[in-house]
Amino acid sequence: MKKFTYFLSGIMLLSTISCKGQRQKNMGENREVKNKNEALAESGLIISNYAPILIGKADFLKRVMDYEKNPDTWTYLGEMPCIVDFYADWCAPCRITSPILEEMARKYAGRIVVYKVNVDKDRELASVFGVQSIPTFLYCPMKGNPTISSGIGNTPDATRDMFRDQIEQLLLKKDGSENL
Repeated sequence: MKKFTYFLSGIMLLSTISCKGQRQKNMGENREVKNKNEALAESGLIISNYAPILIGKADFLKRVMDYEKNPDTWTYLGEMPCIVDFYADWCAPCRITSPILEEMARKYAGRIVVYKVNVDKDRELASVFGVQSIPTFLYCPMKGNPTISSGIGNTPDATRDMFRDQIEQLLLKKDGSENL
């Protein structure tokens, strides 16, 4: 009986070591893919890695609007519509919104881009757009003026519905009027 117990313990130990090694290998591969995607996004070769992209003033001026060159006229610079999420790490509603925006970025991949601006690090951007409370969202369609809104729904589902409706109506212009 002791031999069987030692044998079983040995197999369990080997399988644990093997699984841990495989998990570490997979984590390393995932980290490598993530780093490649981030490098491509930063180089401008791809717009998004299907996740919200953290941007600061310099990226905002290149990818969204150059308000320094054109302070009086809205000229969107992006290749597809976008949402700019003005947030802070300490903000509880912002933390609720974050995974929902990640979901929206994946769902609408290739049709919209989701950017995030940390208002604690980029106060100028928040000031330029009159951000008084967070989270605040800037919806930038390809044509026309942007729309700004703040706050979230009463529940995560209501917030998800809010984003879906805003994306469909403001960015992708799906309000049913094209069927008339």
